[in-house]
Formats: sequence, C-alpha cells, structure tokens
Amino acid sequence: MTRILADTYGNPSSVHAEGRGARAAVETARRQVGEAISAPAECIVFTSGGTEADGLGIVGLAEIAAQRGLPRVVALPGTEHPAAHGAAAMLFERGWRLCELYVDEDGVVDLASLERACAAGVGVVAVAIANHEVGTLQPLKEIVAAARACGALVHADAVQAVGKVAVDAVALEVDTLALSAHKFYGPKGVGAVYVRQGLELPPLFPGGHQERERRPGTENVCGIVGMGVAAELAAGHSDAALGALRDRLEHGLRRIDGVVINAAGAPRVPNTTSVHIAGARGDTVVAALDLQGFAASTSAACTSGTTEPSQVLLAMGRDERAATECVRFSLGRSNDAEQIDRLVDVLPAIVDRARKYE
Repeated sequence: MTRILADTYGNPSSVHAEGRGARAAVETARRQVGEAISAPAECIVFTSGGTEADGLGIVGLAEIAAQRGLPRVVALPGTEHPAAHGAAAMLFERGWRLCELYVDEDGVVDLASLERACAAGVGVVAVAIANHEVGTLQPLKEIVAAARACGALVHADAVQAVGKVAVDAVALEVDTLALSAHKFYGPKGVGAVYVRQGLELPPLFPGGHQERERRPGTENVCGIVGMGVAAELAAGHSDAALGALRDRLEHGLRRIDGVVINAAGAPRVPNTTSVHIAGARGDTVVAALDLQGFAASTSAACTSGTTEPSQVLLAMGRDERAATECVRFSLGRSNDAEQIDRLVDVLPAIVDRARKYE
C-alpha cells in the first residue's frame, strides 16, 4: 500500500501510462479477492466496506426481483448485522414488506420458518454466513435451496466468515455475497461484493461507469491493493490454532460462576466467543477489561456507545436483562495462550465488582 501511495497515483479509468498502472493494480487485487472465495475476478465489485457491499447486494437484488415480478418481500433473521437491516429498512421505505426469519437459541435460522415465508412469497433472502456477535455459522446451502424453491434471490453476508472459514461463493450458489477487508487483516474502508456471473446488478446510485457500472466512483486504489494482498494471505492461512485458543478461553470462562457461552450448541467461526455473565452488565465488564489492557466488546462496533440490549441476543430468545449482560471476545493471530490465561485470571475479580454495581 505504501508503494502504491508513492508510485501509482493515476486514475484507473485513465488511458495514459499512470492510469494503466493503477488499473493493473486494481485488476490484480480483483483476481486475488476472487480467488479467496473461489470466484472469477469479473464477479468482484469493490466497495467502501461491508456495509456498502450489503446494501449493494440486497437493494440491487430487490430491483432485479421486482423486474422479474417476484413478491416485494425481503426475508432475513433478526440476528443480522445492522448493515443488512439498514438495507431492508431502505426497501421498506420503497414499499417492500419485511419478513423476520426465526432463529433457535443458538442463532441458527429455523428452516421451517424460511419455508413458510417462501410459501407465502419472498423476493429476496439475506443471511449472514457467520454471525457478527456470537459467531454462529448458518446452514447456507439449505437456506439457498429453500429460497430457490420459491424463486427468491439470495444475498450472503460473508464479512465475518472470509479468512476464518472456507467460503466458496460459486458452490454456495448465492446471487451476491459481501466481504470486508479489515475482517481478514486488510485495510479499513474497503470491501467487495461478489455478483453471480450473468447477473446484471444495478448500482445503488448513479454517477459513473466504474466497476462495470455496478459501483460508480473513482476506485480506492491503495485500499483495494491492500485488500487483494490480505485476501491472498488469508486464502492460504488456517485458523486451527485460533480455534484452540478459543477453546482454552472458553474452558477458563466456564469456571466462573454464572457464565454461559452463547451459541455453544452451534457450529461457530473459530475466533468468536460471546458469553452471558449473569448479574453483571456487559458494558461495565468491558470498561474494566479495557483498564487491564484487554479490548472486548458488548456487540458490533457499529452499535457501540449505545446502552440498548443486543438485538442479536433478543432474537435468540434472551430477555432484555440477559441481552445487556453479555461480552464478546474476538481473537486474532496476535493472541497467544499467555494472554488467554491472563484474561481468565483477571476476569473473576472484574465480574465480582461488576455484580456489586447492579
């Protein structure tokens, strides 16, 4: 990225040598991102991040669904990321109906709920492969099959999945799929949406011919290059060691009285642990952990600063109190067993103090 900033300032849409150099860098990154999800390079559209990728995918599919005469209904679980719910809300303002799919106590989509929705009529189904708070992995192939049975189009949010579990966009048979660079150690502020071959996805807004007229605006060459390299590195990396660290963490957490691992009964990505700490507010625990040098959270970063209970946990059947008593730990490659053990050592005292404040 530093090299691109220093040596390649050209506009990728320009035909001169500087522009051609920038275009070559963008197209190399497009191939790298495509290979990371087993997709052709021409299926990749670069965006400003996962939120825009969700919006482009969901709203774009809705326009296609409407053109095909499909029901103006978008179905998604209550556990979806705010980016997906925001796109659905935009469609609601345009006259679409929203259908919330039920999930079980582990956050797994109830396929019977989806089948009932499809029987009543659905145009677009949007589901995250991996949940952003509790890490639950969805049975996406079964979800796609149910949606296809009624002709619905499918958007998959793979932001939390790419770089942690294998994602094959073509084999999943989804129509669009969102990803974000910073979730696999790339730069922030750049993402992409996979668009199934042959699908003419309309842009969210007019203004230019970039990205084959699917996303107007001059490309962020530096960020895109960083995303491409990160995708290439992520494609060849195994997170088995990260899963072992998470198991070590959860073993220690279970020794604390009143602690329950959320979504423990479902397949999950290897880096995410969400815990319910009965009697202790999650934001209080997170603040105390920060003073000890640990960066944890209560929910998605995009909802930080709010005191509202987690919508994900409410959708999973937790009551409002329980939904405010949860903490999310996200592990990364820089973490090690010593850090895990230190966290488990300091947490009981933090929990005890937090419970006294209730």
